[in-house]
Amino acid sequence: MGPLREGEQVLADLRAQIKRYVAMPSEEAMTAVTLWAAATHLQRAWQHAPRLAIVAPEKRCGKSRLLEVLVETVHNRLITVNASAAAIFRSITGEDPPALLVDEADTLFGTAKAAEKNEEVRGLLNAGHQRNRPTLRESGPEHAVQEFPTFAMAALAGIGDLPGTIMDRSVVIRMRRRADGEKVAHFRTYRDTPALHAIRDGLHAWLQPLHVQAMEMQPPMPVEDRAADTWEPLVIIADLAGGDWPALARSACRIMTGYEAGQDEEGGLRTRLLVGIRRAFAAENDPAVLSTKRLLESLNTDKEAPWAEHGPNGLTPRALQLLLKPFGISSANRRFPDGTQAKGFARNQFLDTWARYCPQPAPAAEPAQAAAEPPPGTAA
Repeated sequence: MGPLREGEQVLADLRAQIKRYVAMPSEEAMTAVTLWAAATHLQRAWQHAPRLAIVAPEKRCGKSRLLEVLVETVHNRLITVNASAAAIFRSITGEDPPALLVDEADTLFGTAKAAEKNEEVRGLLNAGHQRNRPTLRESGPEHAVQEFPTFAMAALAGIGDLPGTIMDRSVVIRMRRRADGEKVAHFRTYRDTPALHAIRDGLHAWLQPLHVQAMEMQPPMPVEDRAADTWEPLVIIADLAGGDWPALARSACRIMTGYEAGQDEEGGLRTRLLVGIRRAFAAENDPAVLSTKRLLESLNTDKEAPWAEHGPNGLTPRALQLLLKPFGISSANRRFPDGTQAKGFARNQFLDTWARYCPQPAPAAEPAQAAAEPPPGTAA
């Protein structure tokens, strides 16, 4: 095998440095972080600015250490632990905005009170995912309306998931504590940053001349819609590098977005309700209609579901109606095969919604293939 091309080499060097200091949850996550850091050096070329959500269930999972490495390798860094929306607005300026890195993001969004207080920051992070989505603010003694740009790549590290609207715009890295056999090097700023800065400078030197080429690229993507928007800069970086990177990028994109879709099915309240309703119909051999009473009995007897939190008797008809309202689904008087009438739902009311929000998983892979691709965040 001949020498690596410039892009292949600098990405390989960055990946090696990340692996040296951080126990990443999977090879796919390693690929994604490497490509995300590189993509900050071509922010001017992107239509969408992917967020990097570095989340973990508990402390001591390596979130802050990963952020330390990124701070020294991204382009034009802006790092903060806590910042007001106004301060961030005034920091994101010009055609080449900084890469925003936020540690302890759970202090911004981890509680209902904090999330309400920082709603403006969440709005900024949502809007800044797409180019040309400025925010308007009154400025000066005359209260003149001024546009503030919001577009910038951002990495946020914290305990627990970030708000769903941010997660939906993110490449999600689910960190975990190191196992006994997983060893990493200690990171010391004075000693270790020169090597990281050399990689940062190598990324910039490689990518800056490719700005126009990157803007014009429309790579084939393994996903669609917002996931494609979020991952496209990473895939373009991989295609520019060549070698194994295009295949690695698309594999990481497919596996990691698929895993997050599964997380949403288990964790998104409304999506989980749709899954529970589908199971309730299936348990009754998929009748054409199912009474509200019987449906609620089925949902509330699921001990692993969150419906018990809705009250002493679990999910109520009223709560069920409110959760289904955004999908345009409501109960009505139904006639049942035994001639009785009662409030209930028709199965065909859910067919389109099930297909859109919680499609049935694809048939299981062959055992050998399944074993070759463990979910991100689990040991191989």
